[in-house]
Amino acid sequence: MSAFPNLKNDRLLRAARGEVPDKLPIWVMRQAGRYLPEFMEFRKDHSFFEICQTPQLACEVTLMPIRRYDLDAAIIFSDILVIPQALGMVVEMKAGIGPVLPEPLTLENFHELNKTGAVDRLKYVGEAITLTRHKLEGKVPLFGFSGAPWTLMGYMIEGGGSKTLSKAKKWLYAHPKIAHKLLELLTEVIIDYLVMQVEAGAQILQIFDSNADLLNKELYTKFCLPYLKKIRDSVRLKLDVKKLEQVPMVLFAKGAHYCLPEQADLGYEVLGVDWTLEPQVVRTLLKGKNVTVQGNLDPCALYAPKEELIRLVHKMVEEFGGQRYIVNLGHGIYPDAPIESLQTFIETVHNIRI
Repeated sequence: MSAFPNLKNDRLLRAARGEVPDKLPIWVMRQAGRYLPEFMEFRKDHSFFEICQTPQLACEVTLMPIRRYDLDAAIIFSDILVIPQALGMVVEMKAGIGPVLPEPLTLENFHELNKTGAVDRLKYVGEAITLTRHKLEGKVPLFGFSGAPWTLMGYMIEGGGSKTLSKAKKWLYAHPKIAHKLLELLTEVIIDYLVMQVEAGAQILQIFDSNADLLNKELYTKFCLPYLKKIRDSVRLKLDVKKLEQVPMVLFAKGAHYCLPEQADLGYEVLGVDWTLEPQVVRTLLKGKNVTVQGNLDPCALYAPKEELIRLVHKMVEEFGGQRYIVNLGHGIYPDAPIESLQTFIETVHNIRI
C-alpha cells in the first residue's frame, strides 16, 4: 500500500487535540446517508448492508457529502450493527422500520456468539477506510467508529430499536453477571475493531453510545463507564505496541448528561453532547477538564427558515465559545432535512471568527 496523501485540512484534529484551528471545524453525524438525493438514487441499486460490506460502495457513499459540502471531516459509511453480524447474529435493514435482528440474544443462546475471528470478518470496513483515505486525497480527515458495548447489547437483546430497552435492562437487574460477561466480550471486540480501523487509515474514532439516555447514573457507572474506559486505554496501548500514531477519540453518549464530568475522566479527547443540553451547562460541568466538546444543534433546527437557523448557530457557537469546540448536530441528521439548510449551517460556522 502506498503512503496516504498529506492532510490539507486538519482543523478538526487540531480542535480535538485542544489546539486553535483557523476556523471552527464542522461535520454532521449521518452526513453520508439518506437525506442526500444522490444516496437515495444509489440505494435503488444496492441494499444497505451490501454498501457497508463492499469497500468500493462504502467509499463512494462516504465521499458524497464531501463532494457536495465544505465539511471538515468524512466518516466511513458503515453501521454499528456490523459487530453483532460478525459475532454470528443476523441483522437486516428493513425499510420504514430500521435494523431488525430476527433472532435476538437470549440467556439460552448467548453462548452461541462467535468472538473468534470476529474482527477478521470486519476486514471490509478496514478496506473501505484505506480506499477512502486515498480517494479523499487529503482533503479532510476520516472518522472510523463503533457502537458502545451497552448500545450494541441493547439492539442484540431487543432485536432492534426500542423505546424502553426493558428486555436489555432486565439483564442488568436480574442477570448482572451475564450482562457483564456480554459487555466484556463486546468491549474486547470493539477494541480490536477500532485498532484495525486505525491500521487501515482512520485518523479519528468515535464511540456511539446512542442508548445511554435509557439508563440512570448508577447503572451507567456500573455497566458502561468501566468498559468505555477500558476501550480508550486499551486502544491507546495497542496502538503503541503496533507503533501506530495515536488518534483522537470521541465519546458520544446520547442523553448521558447525568454523568458528563465522569465521562470527561475516561481519557477521550472529545465528548459529544446532544441537543438537550445548554452550552453554558456543558462548559460549567466540564470546567477544568481537559476535553473538547462536540455538538449540539437540534437536528430539527435545520427545518427553520434560513435567518432563524443562522441566529441559532451564532447563539450556540457564542455560548460554547471558540476554544476546544467541534460543531455538529446533537444527533444524526434526519432523512427529510433540507439539503440547503445544511449548506447554510456549514457556511455560517465557517464565517464565524474565533
